[in-house]
Amino acid sequence: MRKYEMVVILDPSVDERTVAGTFEKLVQVIPNEGGTIDEVDVWGKRKFAYEIDKKSEGLYIVLQFTAKSSTAQELDRQLGLNESVMRTKLMRLDDK
Repeated sequence: MRKYEMVVILDPSVDERTVAGTFEKLVQVIPNEGGTIDEVDVWGKRKFAYEIDKKSEGLYIVLQFTAKSSTAQELDRQLGLNESVMRTKLMRLDDK
């Protein structure tokens, strides 16, 4: 198992108070496949340097987790299918 960090940008129209609960449902694939969610950090709304999907801001969430590579790929795929997710960036962290 490896450590990963994922940055997810959600549509700014999503209610910030319900983000944590909604996001936990989206990332259930990690514990279902035997991985662990180490940290979820909601950064809140941030302005973009350029427009994405005709929007100038988005809701940022940073997720750190430990899982198999197939689980990380499946999570990235499922988040890409969700309409409220504007962008994702998945990075494998060093084992140090």
